[in-house]
Order: sequence, then C-alpha cells, then structure tokens
Amino acid sequence: MTLELIAFLVLAAASIVSAILMITRRNPVSSALYLVLNFFIIAVLYLFLKAQFIAIIQITVYAGAIMVLFLFVIMLLNLGEDKLQRWTFNSGKSIAVLVGIALIVEVLYFVLNFTSKSAMSANAGSIGTVEAIGKVLYQGYLFPFEMTSLLLLAAIVGAIFLAKRKTSEESAGD
Repeated sequence: MTLELIAFLVLAAASIVSAILMITRRNPVSSALYLVLNFFIIAVLYLFLKAQFIAIIQITVYAGAIMVLFLFVIMLLNLGEDKLQRWTFNSGKSIAVLVGIALIVEVLYFVLNFTSKSAMSANAGSIGTVEAIGKVLYQGYLFPFEMTSLLLLAAIVGAIFLAKRKTSEESAGD
C-alpha cells in the first residue's frame, strides 16, 4: 500500500465519521459544524485527484457561503430543546444502519481492489488547475462568460430596485 492510498483511506474514514456525527447530533449548530468538517475533508480528497479548482470552489462555496446561510437559518429559527426530535432506535433505523454498513464494505472493497490497478491520466495534473480552467474559460468561452456576468448584474440591479420600491411603499403607508 502506498502512502497516498493510506492517506485516502484515512480521509475517507474521517469523512464517513464526520457524516455520521453530523446526522446523529441533537444540536443543529454542532451538526452544521460537522458538515463543514466534511466539506473540508472532501476538498482535500479533491486535491488528491489533482482538481485544485474544484477543491477551492468546494471550500469557498459550500464551506463558506452555504454553511453561513445554514447557520444563519438555524440561529434565526432558535430551536428550543422541546422542538428537537430525540433519536430513538426502531426497525427502520436498524435497516438503514445495516444498509449503510453494507455500503461502507462495498466502497472499501472497491478501493482496496481497484485503486492500485487504475492510473490517472498523464495530463490529469494540468487539467484541474485554476490556470487550465481559466484559459479555457477566458479563451474559448469569453462571450458566454460575459453574457452570464451581465445577466447576473441585471438580476442584482432588479432585486435591489424591487427591494427599494417595497421599502419605500411600506414607509409611505406608515
């Protein structure tokens, strides 16, 4: 076994453990923090696949923006102890646990038997870099990229206009 395979297996196990901890926590804030940990572990796994751009986007978009939104909603809801559902053991959950264990065994079987036999493409290190994606985006798809940015700019201006009009109508009604 190579050092890269051992690191992958450790990260995969940490990802599974953080996912299990995320769904079994009673406190939604700690559950969201375990989700952030899982996002970071997955970003490191993307780095093992030589996909630096996807790893950066994983951290920026998911661990950054979406988790801030999740935590904001959780804190806005202000769930009390009476609204949190208790985790009880029943037959449906036991079947889910057995299916989960079977899935983990299948994944480990696949990783141990087939990862050493398959090799990455020779140019995989240059495809997933930010430089390679930027060259493709700005050389081959410059016009669609600019049109998308103009469309997003128009949507932002429209949203600001509608929000400003709504607040001015509310203040005029008072």
